[in-house]
Amino acid sequence: MARYTDEFRNTIIELYKSGKSLAVLHSEYGIPKSTISTWIKDNSPVSSNSEDEMTLKELRALKRELSQIKEENEILKKAMAILA
Repeated sequence: MARYTDEFRNTIIELYKSGKSLAVLHSEYGIPKSTISTWIKDNSPVSSNSEDEMTLKELRALKRELSQIKEENEILKKAMAILA
């Protein structure tokens, strides 16, 4: 599986936003259309009720961070119970 830099991904996304089709990007860069579609989806704003918009990628990162913090919080609660 090929690995692409964030800079390269962002370039492809910008080219798509400027009007190049998936087919053209695929033929010019040899990247699977499904890969380009995923990059576009992950970097598209997610609808929200607030004024702040975030990408799906950012939302996933925040969910991972929240999960980790919850886990750390549970560990600290157990440690406090043992020490009390």
